[in-house]
Amino acid sequence: MKFVIQRVRYARVTVNHRIVGEIGPGLLVLACIEQGDTEDRLLHWARRIPVLRIFNDDRGKMNRSLLDVGGAILVVSQFTLTANLMEKGRRPSFTRAAPPEQARAMIDRFVQELKHQGIPVATGEFGAMMLVELANDGPVTFIIDDPCPST
Repeated sequence: MKFVIQRVRYARVTVNHRIVGEIGPGLLVLACIEQGDTEDRLLHWARRIPVLRIFNDDRGKMNRSLLDVGGAILVVSQFTLTANLMEKGRRPSFTRAAPPEQARAMIDRFVQELKHQGIPVATGEFGAMMLVELANDGPVTFIIDDPCPST
């Protein structure tokens, strides 16, 4: 599985000119489920991301977590993070992406676990063409590439 985590001042997702998810300060999490990903690893990241110390304290040092600052999370499923651009040809390959029904269930489980921790969570719309807007705060962006057990 892969995550791109961006610290944001705000983020929103629009589908067909309708806002489907929106947050103020917090994290935009682009999430990608790959073949072979497990619920155990997914839950590990759902519990770890909110406690990462990636928000500034009063001295401007990254010493505060999402939980410390009372931020929200916007989760957007993005299978294109599996793209293989290294092979010959010009079209990306997405063969590592989990089947849609499995990916949807795992993204839903990820969101459920975040909400269980009391975190305000908004989401995009799985499988839809989405417009994602954000103001990256910093900019601060992290990439998590948690390889499948089969690799």
